[in-house]
Amino acid sequence: MITTTTFFYWIALAGVALYAITGALEAGHKGMDFVGACAAGLATAAGGGTVRDLLIGRPVFWISDPSYLSVAIIAALAAFALARTVRLPMRLFLIPDALALALFTVSGTQTALAAGVPWLVAGLMGVITGVLGGVLRDVLCNEIPLIFLPSELYATAAAAGAATVVGLHAAGLGHEIAAIAGFLVAAGLRLAAMAFRLRTLKWEPRQ
Repeated sequence: MITTTTFFYWIALAGVALYAITGALEAGHKGMDFVGACAAGLATAAGGGTVRDLLIGRPVFWISDPSYLSVAIIAALAAFALARTVRLPMRLFLIPDALALALFTVSGTQTALAAGVPWLVAGLMGVITGVLGGVLRDVLCNEIPLIFLPSELYATAAAAGAATVVGLHAAGLGHEIAAIAGFLVAAGLRLAAMAFRLRTLKWEPRQ
């Protein structure tokens, strides 16, 4: 029988692979070689969780379990090789990316809560886990990070999911219920933003 912990572990590996693929594809679109694609893939897949672990003083997740590192490298190189023969549009990965965002946000928030940090910090760690990899990818590819542009809700979806996890933990509900609810909120908001073009407000100074 597959336990909840095992289930989320395999989903996390899938999320790492997906993020690595999106990073490698973005690097490929910028004309980088396989080294650049691998670097962008690794930054996207592991950047958020690495910063989270360093900030809260716990062992870095991919050092403790190199399986994450192996999956990210293999996925990035596979995407680079496949993209040289088959056109892989970025929109192909939007829905899986939304699910990975929700999963990483939830796991980051719960990891921080388990480390005993204050609730506000735990929520921030969840958002960092979910979105920082994409920021690093965009920086490496010489782009303005997507979350800083008036685009469809992304970081906002992660923040809503993290807040849901923190709130349900504070209410005394089990971590599994909190994880499922946080995942549904983050993924649902991100998917709704994609479907209905929900966007953040753009700063427009008054003339």
